[in-house]
Amino acid sequence: MMTNDLRRNIEGAIFLVLFCLTIPVANWMIGNVGTACVPNGPCLLPVAPGLMAPSGVLMIGIALVLRDLVQRRLGVEFGIAAIIAGAALSAGLAPRSLVIASTAAFLLSELADFAVYTPLAKRRLVTAVVASSMVGLVVDSFIFLYLAFGSLDFLAGQIVGKAWMVLLSIPLVAYLRRRDVKLGLNPV
Repeated sequence: MMTNDLRRNIEGAIFLVLFCLTIPVANWMIGNVGTACVPNGPCLLPVAPGLMAPSGVLMIGIALVLRDLVQRRLGVEFGIAAIIAGAALSAGLAPRSLVIASTAAFLLSELADFAVYTPLAKRRLVTAVVASSMVGLVVDSFIFLYLAFGSLDFLAGQIVGKAWMVLLSIPLVAYLRRRDVKLGLNPV
C-alpha cells in the first residue's frame, strides 16, 4: 500500500513535469494549432462566439492550475521553483521578438497566482485554485499583450481562453480535494 508521503511526492512530481511541459506545448501550439493561422503570426482558436485567441493561451490556463497543485503536493519552495523554472523555459522557448513579454508575463502572472493561492489553499482548495488562476490569467494577458504589442486589443480572447481551461480543471481539483480528505492526505 502506498503511503501518503509517497503519493504526495509522486503526484507532485507529475504535476511539476506537466507544468513544465505546458510552456513548450504552448509555444508549439501558437505556430501549429488553430482554425486560422496568421502569416508570420499566431494560430488562433475561437474561445467564444466572435472571440478568437492564440491557441497557446489554453496551455497557460492549465499552467496556472498545475502550479497550484505543485505547491499543494510539494510545498511553497517547489511552487516558487516551478515559477522560476517556468520563466526560464519561457525565455528559452519564446520567439526572439517575444522573449521579454513572454518571460515577464509568465513570471508576474505565476507570482500573482502564488500570492492569491497561498493564503486560501488550506481552507478552500477549489476556491483558491479558481481565484488565483483568474488573477494570474488576467495579469498574464495584460502584461503579455502590452509588452509584446503595445495594445490590449486581444485581451478579452486571451482571458476567456485561459479561463475555459481553469474552469475545465475544477472537477479534477474537486476530486483531488475529496480524495485527499478521504485518504487523510494533507497539503505540504
